[in-house]
Amino acid sequence: MILTVTLNTALDVTYHVPRMRAHASHRVSDVIERPGGKGVNVARVLAALGHEVTATGFAGGPVGAVLRSSLAGSPGVRDALVPCAGNTRRTLAVVDETTGDTTQFNEAGPVVTAAEWAAFQARYEELLAGGVRAVALCGSLPPGVPVGAYATLIRTARAAGAAVLLDTSGEPLRRGVAARPDIVKPNAAELAQLTGSREPLPATLAARRRGAHAVVTSLGPAGLLAATPHGIWQAAPPAPMSGNPTGAGDSAVAALLSGLAHDQDWPTRLTHAVALSAATVKAPAAGEFDAGTYELLRETVRVTAG
Repeated sequence: MILTVTLNTALDVTYHVPRMRAHASHRVSDVIERPGGKGVNVARVLAALGHEVTATGFAGGPVGAVLRSSLAGSPGVRDALVPCAGNTRRTLAVVDETTGDTTQFNEAGPVVTAAEWAAFQARYEELLAGGVRAVALCGSLPPGVPVGAYATLIRTARAAGAAVLLDTSGEPLRRGVAARPDIVKPNAAELAQLTGSREPLPATLAARRRGAHAVVTSLGPAGLLAATPHGIWQAAPPAPMSGNPTGAGDSAVAALLSGLAHDQDWPTRLTHAVALSAATVKAPAAGEFDAGTYELLRETVRVTAG
């Protein structure tokens, strides 16, 4: 089983507008509402790939109730979210249908109490004891959760024999890397903040020296760069994809976890990660992907050693 952790879950709302203009009213042509937060998106993609997956984290208030109701309609995802008193956040993505650009608005999330954090850790340990093979720790921390939370969860998972992928930013990323996760997946901006370098390869190598066994850096439309114990690779799609990029990184995480669970070699993992990420750009919302695009790109993604 694969376990995804989303401490700051969200109800994702996507608006499509004919054209996004500052200081103007907009007529929304389409509204999509999905259960979200990075780890929830990862769980939904993994389930679509055929994996047994459990999603945990926090959910609370009226928005949390809507999220859990919506998650119940996601085939293959087991809901193990922990209740909190605060209201789950919403995220709003506004897609400009003329340019394809997306504007994102993210709420901070509910304040989590010390007792709620302790309850989550107890639930996390219970889930790990149920035969979890790999764990994804994803996204921001809600207010009240200790900044070193991911480092703590990494150590707990590794003690239980589970592999760990970390996808976060800022100080939680810095502390989490030091706990030696199996894979870290930053984007270029997160990597620069961690290492102080804006050159992708030196920064990726520097992040690995900080403790991660492997670092897979998202280069946006250019694909992925990976520094691993078995070599360095760059994977790129045959051409940039136009569409909504929200959730593309989460799909890359899902593919990397799938590869970890199947013991795939790194070039195969990266091929699937780039293909799945690009296929998500062609989907209407995060946590989904266009199956036809995914199948096509699995044959055309370029992976080079370097």
